[in-house]
Amino acid sequence: MSGRHTAGPRVGLFGILGSGNLGNDGCMDAIVTFLRDRYPDVRLDFMCMGPERVAEVYGAPSTALQWYEPHAGDATGAHAAALKVLGKLLDPFRTFRWVRGQDVVIVPGMGVLEATLPLRPWAFPYSLFWLTVCARLTGAKVALVSVGANVVRKRFTRWFITRAARLAHYRSYRDDQSRDALRTMGVPVRGDDVYPDLAFALPSPERRPGHGAVGVGVMSYYGGNDDRERADELHLRYRTAITGFVRHLVDSGRPVRLLSGDVADEPMVEHILAEVPGDVVAEPLTTLDDLMRQMSQVDTMVGTRYHNVLCGLKVGLPTLSIGYAAKQDVLMAAMGLGDFCLKAGSIELGGLLERFAELERRHAELTATLAERNRVTRERLEDQFAALAKVISSDEKTTRETT
Repeated sequence: MSGRHTAGPRVGLFGILGSGNLGNDGCMDAIVTFLRDRYPDVRLDFMCMGPERVAEVYGAPSTALQWYEPHAGDATGAHAAALKVLGKLLDPFRTFRWVRGQDVVIVPGMGVLEATLPLRPWAFPYSLFWLTVCARLTGAKVALVSVGANVVRKRFTRWFITRAARLAHYRSYRDDQSRDALRTMGVPVRGDDVYPDLAFALPSPERRPGHGAVGVGVMSYYGGNDDRERADELHLRYRTAITGFVRHLVDSGRPVRLLSGDVADEPMVEHILAEVPGDVVAEPLTTLDDLMRQMSQVDTMVGTRYHNVLCGLKVGLPTLSIGYAAKQDVLMAAMGLGDFCLKAGSIELGGLLERFAELERRHAELTATLAERNRVTRERLEDQFAALAKVISSDEKTTRETT
């Protein structure tokens, strides 16, 4: 390590963690499990969006990523605006103080280098950029581990993302597309590796007979960062198709289990429950483990959120992806189900029913394919953790190109 102490490594985890996004929290859980298994004396610290929940779950110090969030309360109007400005002034100093206490800061998985959903440059992209600047100033190392990326068009968002990537000590990606995106944006990626998404490292529950049940993972979908002007139109199209699909399943005598991946998806779940009477259940979800346990009770999966799709594949369920970004298509192809991808922005009930029927017809074949692909994925993640261990244990100074 850096020689600043003789006890276990001081490792910070940084990101949109603990705020209700199951995929992000699943990646965090995979990293924490690895760290505590490999380094029993590791000293964990978190800087995240849900510090109270993270501190409770992991029993480690946790700091709010943004000063404004825990201080906002019921502030509105000019008062809220003033608090946001104050927070933006305080956050760089808070981040510097936090980073100074770490040897390594890990950004675990997540699409931290992408803008496939609405994203403001002064939100997380700026926070990530400043994290890497602080690490350079204090001698800490930043590791972007199995992260997602895409080619970002918005100028300021792109600038923060690419500068953060350049300043990181270690980078790995969850797919080739992510690495290619950074290369396209001018980031030197020679020596960067591609490994599976960290959520694949979580344990899988034992499958139970689904008795024809279908899992339907829903999302409060409003398009991406470039779709703000037609967000309501996209949402209505998506909601109409998904609601019609659930109604078709129920009318056909199929039990349906509604699944989500973020607290923001609850309105969509409530809408379907109100519109479709019958054998439709939706139980609380707080972790990816909860999600996969519920998936283990169905026979087939249809999902929109990236980690809904990923968990369906990991559990071994023939899965149909209604994707909002190319990353889902890449994931599906890697797992042998590239023929079963639809686009959330142009979804139609007829096309959805047709693809679902084909998915069920090939159920046995696809189940066998997933068993083999999951085996290979687990082996690749062992390589990822071995590479990360070298970053944590090494005294090597940062040598990445920063210009």
